[in-house]
Amino acid sequence: MDANRGQNGIQQLLAAEQEAQHIVNVARAAKNARLKQAKEEADKEIAAFRAQMEAEFQKKVAQSSGDSGANVKRLEQETAAKIQHLKTEGSRISQDVVDMLLQYVTTVKN
Repeated sequence: MDANRGQNGIQQLLAAEQEAQHIVNVARAAKNARLKQAKEEADKEIAAFRAQMEAEFQKKVAQSSGDSGANVKRLEQETAAKIQHLKTEGSRISQDVVDMLLQYVTTVKN
């Protein structure tokens, strides 16, 4: 009877082990399915965020390029004004500079 009981116990252990393995396999499958679902959701969120950022970028590019003609014109005017200012200042002090240079060149020091 002890042999029969031992055999029965082994059968129960094997059945419990198989059931435990089945539970583990089901849990792994559920985990993998959830990970796949989470990855798909994350990919969708990333795509939506990327599209939103791209739209904002394109909007800013359109705004800045629309103003680029005005910016170029403004910069050209500022540059022309600075050039005119430099020419005026140069012509105003050019005689003083020439006189100063002549004085230093013609003055002899011992």
